[in-house]
Amino acid sequence: MTYSYTQISQYLSCPRRYRHRYLDGWQEKDTRAAMFFGRAFEQAVAALFRRQDPAAALCEQWSLCKDMGLTYPGNDTWDRMLQQGVQLLERFVQDDRVCIRRPHSSQQIQFNRVLGSGNNFVSYVDAIGELDDTPCVLEWKTSSARYPETPAGISGLDPQLVCYSWMTGIQEVAQIVFVRKRLVEVQYLRATISEEQWQEFATLVDDTVRRIESGLFLPHSGIRFPQNPCTTCPFIGLCLDRPDLVETALVRKPGVDLGLFDELSF
Repeated sequence: MTYSYTQISQYLSCPRRYRHRYLDGWQEKDTRAAMFFGRAFEQAVAALFRRQDPAAALCEQWSLCKDMGLTYPGNDTWDRMLQQGVQLLERFVQDDRVCIRRPHSSQQIQFNRVLGSGNNFVSYVDAIGELDDTPCVLEWKTSSARYPETPAGISGLDPQLVCYSWMTGIQEVAQIVFVRKRLVEVQYLRATISEEQWQEFATLVDDTVRRIESGLFLPHSGIRFPQNPCTTCPFIGLCLDRPDLVETALVRKPGVDLGLFDELSF
């Protein structure tokens, strides 16, 4: 078996949800404009470091989504998001704080690790480069709200960043957050992942894989104020035996989905 960070996090959030998705083949019908925009924007950032026109790349990729019937939050529209994207790219270029010296080989890099069980663990890292002349793992994020910056180093508690650091063996990590708001902003959040965090994450992965392979997929009920994760879970129709909700939110596909590209969380 091949596992990814997304699979591990899905199982930890709800084993039953893991079974619905990775074993039974159900997938969410995702129409969130923010998700598709994030993917298009990442292509534009990659083009920037390859010395291509990032605004043209963004327009080309985002144009593919214009007639997809996407759901736009708040006052967002296709045109407004494109304008914000171009402004963010301009701000990012003006800041000139990030450097990727080998843009053709140091972006969207696949890393593999053999687990103690003999299974394979795979991750796709956005980029390896430098922030303010410090070598680090780089992760791109697009968001409609600012990420928390205090206390200092708080992003080092992000389990996905811990995963990327563990997989690459690079302790310095950075999130570059492109904030879409009325006045756009780019955040540069740095953290150092300790070797103890690597060891803890490795233990977590091994333990979770053993639980998955035990075949036990008990549900984690989430209907309890103030946190009600079941109410926003796309698989709730399966748990409630509601075909109408299943048809609205899900589609069933053959084969195994490893969730690798779900690591692109926007």
